[in-house]
Amino acid sequence: MRIGKKGKLSPRYIGLYRIVQRVDQMAYKLELPPEMSLVHLVFHVFMLKKVVEDPSLIVPVKAIEVIKELTYEEISIAILDRHVWKLRNKEIASVKVLLRNHQVEEATWEAEEVMKRKYPHLFV
Repeated sequence: MRIGKKGKLSPRYIGLYRIVQRVDQMAYKLELPPEMSLVHLVFHVFMLKKVVEDPSLIVPVKAIEVIKELTYEEISIAILDRHVWKLRNKEIASVKVLLRNHQVEEATWEAEEVMKRKYPHLFV
């Protein structure tokens, strides 16, 4: 099962969880909170990361509202930059968008028209 979106908007890490049992040489059983009851408890070692001392690198689970399908809605909170891409016959306006639960380095370029329709309050 996937937690969040697939691709560049997916959360890299979802929290700190205690290892309950070593199932195999390459698999561990984790202690997950009740709100993640639909997620399988056993994870392959490549899906786990050693605890990092910097807590700002970890997205808290409580800040992400997970829907029953294990997805969440990305909400734009700020426009960081604007750029017009000039092609042969047309110009495409793009804006660099900062999303909630993401850091500035993870901001993405989105089409300005779409963002104006979806989030008009950011363009005031």
